[in-house]
Amino acid sequence: MPATDTEHATAASLAAEHEALTRSCGLVDRSERGKLALTGAGAIEFLNGQVTNELAGLRAGEGRYAAFLTNKGKMLGDVRVLAVGESGSEAPEELFLDTERVALQALFDMITRFKIGYDVELHKRTLQRGMLSLIGPDADRVAGTAALAAEEHANATVDVDGLAALAVRTDVGVDLICEAEHTERLAELLRARGAIAVSEEVAECGRIERGRPRFGVDIDESTIPQEAGLNARAVSFTKGCYVGQETVARLYYRGKPNRHLRGLRLSAPAQTGDAISLGEREVGRVGSTCVSPRLGPIALALVRREAGPGDVVAVGADGTTADVVALPFSRG
Repeated sequence: MPATDTEHATAASLAAEHEALTRSCGLVDRSERGKLALTGAGAIEFLNGQVTNELAGLRAGEGRYAAFLTNKGKMLGDVRVLAVGESGSEAPEELFLDTERVALQALFDMITRFKIGYDVELHKRTLQRGMLSLIGPDADRVAGTAALAAEEHANATVDVDGLAALAVRTDVGVDLICEAEHTERLAELLRARGAIAVSEEVAECGRIERGRPRFGVDIDESTIPQEAGLNARAVSFTKGCYVGQETVARLYYRGKPNRHLRGLRLSAPAQTGDAISLGEREVGRVGSTCVSPRLGPIALALVRREAGPGDVVAVGADGTTADVVALPFSRG
């Protein structure tokens, strides 16, 4: 059936927003994400025993990405840990924790359960802080963060036309965290500087193209970090003990994961949850999926290792097929 005028207009709008992410600067409101904070002299020591990445020696203005696990090495969620305070200070004023909303309760429960005996205070920040993401090559100009360190998760307080915000370096731009009541005003100031408001749908398309999995969609409580390709970003193999370490280390040094995060180049759009089959065997389920203006229908999926790059798989029950590719898609 030919596309309607409305469908053509929608596709053109999405393509224009996608262009902003790749050529200028897109703006996405991500204030719904789960946010907590830890303060106290024991905050780093405590959290370091709970998450997969090394936090010892973390200085104000730095950050880490990590997972928190069950004692069997399965993911309860992932978290961005930001050491907030005066840049270069020996001890940060607080650890700001940013996680998927679906993982917030598990993170809260883990901290509440295990912080006993440590000099640590837990603070809720989800409703108290707004978060705006600037995505694209012009993000630094819009945010005024050209001097912010290039390392991902680097952070510093900035002034945006009289409004204070915490700027955080991301892999594609800058996040700005502010008091919740100032979020809309900050968005107005950023748009006045040239940021282009884009939909969450388009921002998600960019994430899928980069091959970055999302907890609650591509990975869940059945996932071990190595299966999702998170070892390089989220796991330290030289730090001290943490919950789930034995399983993670054993798989890394002695085993092979049964599943891998792969990209799918689809013959037609698919839905999250669609079955993926290689021959007669189901090898996975579709995770995040989109129709990329650059690549066409694509998806992320955890698939069994027998379905490797170069294989063709069946998706769903309507005859859709997909080429399995290594991530990110720019390499596929």
